[in-house]
Amino acid sequence: MKNKSRKAFSLIELMIVIVILGLLAAMVMPSLTGKGEEAKRNLVCVQMKSIYNGALDMFKINNSVYPSTEEGLEALVKNPNAEKYANYSKSGYFKDSKMPNDSWSNKFIYTNDDGKVELISLGADKKEGGKDEAADIRMSECK
Repeated sequence: MKNKSRKAFSLIELMIVIVILGLLAAMVMPSLTGKGEEAKRNLVCVQMKSIYNGALDMFKINNSVYPSTEEGLEALVKNPNAEKYANYSKSGYFKDSKMPNDSWSNKFIYTNDDGKVELISLGADKKEGGKDEAADIRMSECK
């Protein structure tokens, strides 16, 4: 008698493996969807806090005030008023004199209301307002 050895999977074995993989994907995918946008929103909060605690604080240490709303974050790249900001850093306050953008490649919105500084990202929809994932992100609301 010859010993027959199997060299391939049967159709039923392949179908069982495909069903198992499908079930695993069905369980994992819902937990992964939406995590990309959540990660982008979290990154924006980290970026805003970094700008505030780094560049804006250094600007204030050197010049005793934060830039005005009109001067905006551009004041951290180029001195807007040499007389007003005599102690301005020669190299600016961002590495390579390049202003960072948010996770969706938008510029941050900067406001200064009598020393109360706020940074805002327009979020995924790139428009003011919005709800849920399209909502604006404010530094003051970041955890």
